[in-house]
Amino acid sequence: MTISTPVIFDCDPGIDDSIALLGAFVAPELDILAITPVCGNQPLDRTVRNALQICELGGRADIPVHAGCHRPLCREPIHGQFHGTTGLGSTVLPDPSKTVEPTTAVEALIAHLGRAARGERSKITMCCLGPLTNLALALRICPEIAGGIDRIVMMGGAFREPGNRTLTSEFNMLADPHAAQIVFAAGVPMTTLGLDATHQVMLLPDHVAMFAQKSGRISQTVAELMAFWDRNDVRRYGSRGGPLHDPLVTAWMLSPNFFESAPARVFVETESPLCLGQTVADWYGKSGEPANVDVVTKVDAQGVIDLYLDLMSRYEERGAA
Repeated sequence: MTISTPVIFDCDPGIDDSIALLGAFVAPELDILAITPVCGNQPLDRTVRNALQICELGGRADIPVHAGCHRPLCREPIHGQFHGTTGLGSTVLPDPSKTVEPTTAVEALIAHLGRAARGERSKITMCCLGPLTNLALALRICPEIAGGIDRIVMMGGAFREPGNRTLTSEFNMLADPHAAQIVFAAGVPMTTLGLDATHQVMLLPDHVAMFAQKSGRISQTVAELMAFWDRNDVRRYGSRGGPLHDPLVTAWMLSPNFFESAPARVFVETESPLCLGQTVADWYGKSGEPANVDVVTKVDAQGVIDLYLDLMSRYEERGAA
């Protein structure tokens, strides 16, 4: 009997968010309690709609979607550069049959995590794929909900790797650095998959062809999403393709043995215009502060690709059923 881990996906769909969600939808190891879109890759109305459409595509209209924060805590909103005008590249999905929940993401997080903190249910793993605005605001309103979080597994940060939106900063951290600093300081067990990890797993054109063959009823959509994700920046990445950022969160949840990490104290720059959103890792205790994050440093890239090929092949089984 499979024991499912209760999780909430806090995200900003997003092509790579969509791939992460589609993988999670068919994993019985994950009990997805809610999806909480936030302003990030696209404005909130678009990330909410994308989340609803991806639930429809994946056959998971049972998962509640709660609309999150429409802007960062302090700075002006910024949006992604590689997801097209809708956030889903050139892919056109049907209108969703389900609608967004009446309660907001912050209210949903406080309710779910509060019950867990009070011992009324198992602790919850937060799978964070976008800016951390929703979770930070929930923690500021009700700090006690931190006790209901088993672990935060997030995509975010750049440590020994340069930034992907500025010289120093990864997009999710830059989009809401003040929220990131709140979450990093919350005293909750955390694993972060930054650019140091995600740039090790490139989705190559040959991989896209394999996914197009193996993804059953969603093959065309998956192939379109993945093909749009090709950055064609050999100088930066050493090959064609695009880095699998957010899908590594789902992969870590399902196969943590594919990843190696090192503990560090992580700080987020919230003031400097030049380095806004930079994640600074104290690997050797220079700050005098204890480590607060497990930073993923090494990834079994082939293992991750094989895992996702298996996950997407399950849509063939669903289609046949």
